[in-house]
Amino acid sequence: MIKSCPNCNSEDVVKSGIVKNRQRFKCKSCNYYFTVNKLGKKIDDYYVNKALQLYLEGLTYREIERILGISHVSVMNWVKKFNIKRPYTGNYHPTYKILSASELTKFFQNTDNLYKSGVLITELGDKFMMIKWERFKD
Repeated sequence: MIKSCPNCNSEDVVKSGIVKNRQRFKCKSCNYYFTVNKLGKKIDDYYVNKALQLYLEGLTYREIERILGISHVSVMNWVKKFNIKRPYTGNYHPTYKILSASELTKFFQNTDNLYKSGVLITELGDKFMMIKWERFKD
């Protein structure tokens, strides 16, 4: 049985006929008619947050798709849905690497790796993603 309206989440729902052999419902709060709750393929909020974080760090939709295994179209839709605006950063560009814990430790032991750059590290399952912001070299 349908418990709430997919439009406004109200629980004030009543049966309203049958369409194409499916029970139709009406929300008494917003007058929205619907047949079933939209189930679809639900992507975990963790991946939505990671995708948006990577987008803000300057990665392209396709790079995010390759890293997280989520469609670039989904990422694009989330950016539109949440009205995410990327800050303008003309003199910097990101490079990223996927590293294990030991590789990450080895990377930080060499101080030249951090010269004239910023680094963001994010957990990615059992590995770490390191995004390094560098100045363009003239």
